[in-house]
Amino acid sequence: MTKTADGTAYDIFGPQHAPAVVLIHGLGMTRATWDNIVPVLALNFRVITYDLSGHGESKLPGTTPSLTVLSQQLKTLLEALSISQAALVGFSLGGMINRRFAIDHRDMASALVVLNSPHERDPAAQRLVEERAAQTDKGGAQATIQATLERWFTPEFRAKHIETVAKIRGWVLANNPENYAKHRQVLATGVVELIRPDPALTAPCLVVTCEHDSGSTPQMSQAIAAEIPNSELLILPKLQHLGLIEQPSLFSAAINKFLTRTLHPARQ
Repeated sequence: MTKTADGTAYDIFGPQHAPAVVLIHGLGMTRATWDNIVPVLALNFRVITYDLSGHGESKLPGTTPSLTVLSQQLKTLLEALSISQAALVGFSLGGMINRRFAIDHRDMASALVVLNSPHERDPAAQRLVEERAAQTDKGGAQATIQATLERWFTPEFRAKHIETVAKIRGWVLANNPENYAKHRQVLATGVVELIRPDPALTAPCLVVTCEHDSGSTPQMSQAIAAEIPNSELLILPKLQHLGLIEQPSLFSAAINKFLTRTLHPARQ
């Protein structure tokens, strides 16, 4: 693990001169989210994982989190590594950050992969996520963790993989309560910045979600893909929000195929 001058913890894998791919985790998690994805991607890409501000081993942010602030954290990391352009793979909140970054710094995003990430919600769904964020404001991650894990994992996985679920619970509960609550507010309210970008994003994009993801629904992913030219859509059956953890091989294969076709066309 290495840290930037402003306290972002990161790791780098794969060939030094290969196309850069940055993996951006979701709310309350850490760069270890990608542990089962990195080995596949690092065969052909220079892969960077990092912890969002105040998550994992990264320093708490010096300002109130927003998508713009989180986009700037990513830009600062890329500049520290002398990377002028990268493919950005974002899960959940990470899939909001990579879209915000592509809006703010179009020339720096060679491709986008948006995994299980929210988009425009109907009024009832928006009220629900704001209520959950308010619960977190009052009681920290502990107040909502059990319901969160039930939304994230299928019942079968929770029953059979108790240690993995406990590990994810530990990541979330290890967060600074105030920082977690502020990032949850970004997740709840930040989508309005990403709807129907004008001008439209032009980077090649793969949009993925799971059939039973109640917070980042197939309908949301369809809307994201419809708003981004040159995009592809993949809906994975049966899984919920953290299909990335339950069935990492499905995700790594889809991401690797898309990035190889996009960044290494001669290797198809």
